[in-house]
Amino acid sequence: MEIAEHLQVLDTEGRLLARAAETAGTDAKVATCPGWTVRDLLRHTGAVHRWAASFPAEGHVSPRPMGDPPDLDGDALIDWYRQAHADLVATLRAAPSDVQCWAFLPAPSPLAFWARRQANETTIHRVDAESARGGTPSPIGAEFAADGIDELLRGFHARSRSRVRTDRPRVLRVRATDTGTGTDTDTGTYADADADAVWTVRLSQEPPATERGDTGDAECELSGPAADLYLSLWNRGPIPHVTGDTELSTLWRETSGV
Repeated sequence: MEIAEHLQVLDTEGRLLARAAETAGTDAKVATCPGWTVRDLLRHTGAVHRWAASFPAEGHVSPRPMGDPPDLDGDALIDWYRQAHADLVATLRAAPSDVQCWAFLPAPSPLAFWARRQANETTIHRVDAESARGGTPSPIGAEFAADGIDELLRGFHARSRSRVRTDRPRVLRVRATDTGTGTDTDTGTYADADADAVWTVRLSQEPPATERGDTGDAECELSGPAADLYLSLWNRGPIPHVTGDTELSTLWRETSGV
């Protein structure tokens, strides 16, 4: 996906998040995040938005701490979130394509990283807000969901902090059955749009090593429509379909929280 596409998703998802929070009320419990209320969700996501915007806006080239959210509640908190989201979108849209700043996952550029990361951050937390509101959740596009799966598997879980480990080498396959599109974080190119989007995840005592494609035999496969699979891999829903050794699907569910 292109930067502009990620920014459009970010814009839309943040608006949906605020609308769901307004309908639910800040006291509502977030079903997908046990122990959280909508208040917690807005404070967290708004703080992340302001933190993320500071890197391209101020040119920080190393990590910096996230600021604390204000002590607001109710409509004032929702308004604060809306402003944090709008400022983030405006900052990323105004940033030059070659802006230099810190990023923590592989991407074609820092701007591409922040646009993609915040689009996914906001989409997942929009789902959280809608779980508090109840009713039918807003849809997630298959292409975006496949791209988000790629970020999760080849980005987040390639880091040393991933807890998805096995005592001996194991192989897990992830297959989105309704799209083959997705961005290669190193080159910015697309996978074959006529094939399933597939990832092979090699598990061991080290961080998971994931590559695109159906490469070799797998002991377990997680598959389904990209949007459903995306949410399940972020632990926001059940895995659509599991074949093979269910021990690996249980391992993912129990250890993959980011």
